[in-house]
Amino acid sequence: MSESVLETNYESLELVHRGKVRDMYAIPGHDDKLLMVATDRISAFDVVIDAIPGKGKVLTALSLFWFDLLGDVVDNHLITADVQEYPELCRPYADELDGRSMLVHRTEPLSVECIVRGYISGSFWKAYQKNTTVCGFEFPDGLQESDKLPEVLFTPSTKADIGDHDENISVSEMEELLGKEQTRKIADISIELYSRAADYARSRGIIIADTKFELGLLGDEKKLILIDEVLTPDSSRFWPLDQYQPGKSQPSFDKQFLRDYLSSLDWDKNPPAPKVPQEIIDKTRARYEEALQKIIAA
Repeated sequence: MSESVLETNYESLELVHRGKVRDMYAIPGHDDKLLMVATDRISAFDVVIDAIPGKGKVLTALSLFWFDLLGDVVDNHLITADVQEYPELCRPYADELDGRSMLVHRTEPLSVECIVRGYISGSFWKAYQKNTTVCGFEFPDGLQESDKLPEVLFTPSTKADIGDHDENISVSEMEELLGKEQTRKIADISIELYSRAADYARSRGIIIADTKFELGLLGDEKKLILIDEVLTPDSSRFWPLDQYQPGKSQPSFDKQFLRDYLSSLDWDKNPPAPKVPQEIIDKTRARYEEALQKIIAA
C-alpha cells in the first residue's frame, strides 16, 4: 500500500491556502501561477476526516481527463501537470508532486460554488422532504429519493471555511451577488459541463447524480474559466448504472460510503473528526480507484 500524503510542506514555495483536500502554493517569480497539490485528505460534512492512500492521484487523473474532454465548453486553469515543466523551485519536490499536482493559472475564484443536479439526493432530497420548493425550484409531490429530476438544475451554494457548512442559495440570490448576466452565463456553462460529462459517464456504466464546479476570473479581462478539480468522486455523486434503483440511497463510487459510515455514529459532524476504521478507508479507496478505471479506461 502506498504511503499517504496527508499534508505537504515545500519550504521554497509560499503556502497560500490549505483546504480540505488541496494545498495551494505561490511560486516566487511566477506571480500569475499557482501550484495545486491534491493530498490524500478526505473530508465529509465539511470536516477533514482522514487520509485515503493514493486518493490525490485519483482526483488529479480524473480532473486532467475531464479538462481534456470538456475543453471546448469552457477554458480551464491548467497549464501543465508534467512536473518536468514546472518552475525550477518546484523540482526538489518532484517525486511527491508527480501525479498529484497541477501548475495552474492564478485566478479570482467566484464567491459561490456551482452545483448541478440531475437526480434528487443528499441535502436536496432532505430539503424536498420538508418542502417541495427547494432553492427556488418548485417540484411535484411524490418524488422518490434518487429519482431523476424532470430537468437538469443549477443550484448554487455559498462557500464555507473548513469546519463550516456550505449553504444552498437560490439563483436569484446568486444574481444579487454576481449580477443576472454573469449568473446566467455561469449556469449555462455549468449545465453544459454536467450534461456532457453525464452522457459520457453513462456510456461507461456510471450515473453522475450531481456535481460541483468551481469557476474563476482570469486576468484583467476577468475571463470566466473552470478551476480547481472537476468531476471527481470528491465533487460528485457517482452511482453504478447497473444497480440504480430509485426510492432509496444508491451505492456509490464516491465518498458517500464514508458519509454513510459517519452518519451511523454518534457524532455532531463538527471537528474533531472520529477515528475511521482501516476497513472503511480500504473500501473507500477501492471505490475511488474503480471510478477512475471505469471512466478513463480505453
